[in-house]
Amino acid sequence: MGLLVQPLLGRIVDLAAGRGPADAITLTAALLVAVAVGQGVATGLGLSLISRLGETTLARLRERFVERALELPLDRVEKAGAGDLTARVTADVSLIAEAVRNALPELARSLLAIVLTLGALALLDWRFLAAALIAVPVQALTARWYVRRAVPLYAEQRVAGSAQQQQLLDTITGSPTLRAFRLEREHTRRVADRSWSVARLTLRGVRLVLGFYSRLHIAEYLGLAAVLVTGYWLVRQGAASVGTATAAALYFHSLFTPVNAALVLLDDAQSAHAGLARLVGVADRPPPPDPARRRVAGGTEVAVRGVGHAYRPGHPVLHDVDLTIRQGERVALVGPSGAGKTTLARLIAGIQPPTTGTVLVGGVPPAELGPVAAGGTVALITQETHVFAGPLADDLRLADPDATDGELRAALDRVDALVWAEQLPDGLGTVVGDGGHRLDGARTQALALARLILADPPLVILDEATAEAGSAGARALEKAVARAVDGRTALVVAHRLSQAAAADRIVVMESGRIVESGTHDELRAARGRYASLWEAWSETRDTGA
Repeated sequence: MGLLVQPLLGRIVDLAAGRGPADAITLTAALLVAVAVGQGVATGLGLSLISRLGETTLARLRERFVERALELPLDRVEKAGAGDLTARVTADVSLIAEAVRNALPELARSLLAIVLTLGALALLDWRFLAAALIAVPVQALTARWYVRRAVPLYAEQRVAGSAQQQQLLDTITGSPTLRAFRLEREHTRRVADRSWSVARLTLRGVRLVLGFYSRLHIAEYLGLAAVLVTGYWLVRQGAASVGTATAAALYFHSLFTPVNAALVLLDDAQSAHAGLARLVGVADRPPPPDPARRRVAGGTEVAVRGVGHAYRPGHPVLHDVDLTIRQGERVALVGPSGAGKTTLARLIAGIQPPTTGTVLVGGVPPAELGPVAAGGTVALITQETHVFAGPLADDLRLADPDATDGELRAALDRVDALVWAEQLPDGLGTVVGDGGHRLDGARTQALALARLILADPPLVILDEATAEAGSAGARALEKAVARAVDGRTALVVAHRLSQAAAADRIVVMESGRIVESGTHDELRAARGRYASLWEAWSETRDTGA
């Protein structure tokens, strides 16, 4: 509709030059008003439709991203960092949303306007079109020059933004520790360095855009000059009227906005493309196997054969480990820090596959077993237990959405947590987590053990699950652990050797290898590595109880 404006204005020029009747000009002006109203209505309708399309697409992309991110291997999540994932689902989504709301409709409209305007120039006279196309080589070279520099720059900006966000998260969440060790200035400097890195990349982007616009202005000048010269020549030859030449010049001038918009949208498109690639990189991962198609373990016996593992090539942390855990047996893993205990526990839990060797639970690789919430076999509890924001009852029902209040209380009572839970301001309805009632380390771990009881997995792996309790609550929490794992096959990475002493069997690890295995009494009598650990540990503790 907008393309009707230029010939109508050219008609007014011809009427004025030929001293036509005033009524003819009035009619032309009325048509101009009608065109403006029609164009406004059509534009509003188009924006509404394309916004609906874009927002629906974005919503689905967000949902797929979160779904796939929750299914990523934990080692990948830990390597990327919380800041990276947060930046992807916030800043990157915002860039894409802005492109969808504004850039996509503008680009569609601009491309359509360019094609139709060039067609209109050809209808006026093919020579007007030939003159207008003089600007195309300059614009094409400008676009190529820009894209080749913008793509890597914007990708670098997104990575730098993620690093900045990660540093901010580390600094803010770790502020009590930073104050305790007087590291405020050091971390303030790190935040400043990350921020300046982002700022320098942003300034590079500004300089790039300025060079982009400068080249576009040269193309506009060349094209408009060519159209005006062509119009002057055609009027002198009598091949076109002044109104036709005016319409051609106005047509080319009207191309400034859509052509610049289409090319400038390359800026938004490159930035949004960098963000989209980071989202799709997660969202486009293949979905996990259907829970209904997951394999079922033929028991809970664990067989580890010839397992070696390295987080980085050439830096193994496990070496040729062989271990069997019989069904119903409670095995404790002990050893110094860095011995490979947590790595072995993660491999048995199926969090990641071993680099070499095999791990089987009931004859099935643990990664192929279904999640605990869907009747799976293995559950892992670490010392880093998260309390989700919301009522305490909802937090417990993560393990069993259909659990009744009575079952929740029974699970809490079994781990000696019912008394303090009922003493909370609103009992099980008390809001806990961020923005709510804060739970200390011992209570957080008791909550995790209560979830474990509700989930009722046959195989349990506890990775230093009492480490955050502190000395005061350690004994009580160890009793709670014993009740929670009673009747299950259990692998316990023992933070305190009193836990190991109560196990059916103790496995001692050192430097990524199993060096001893046996009961508490057998290993003490052997006077080996475990006996040394026990002697050093018991010298400063009352082990009589």
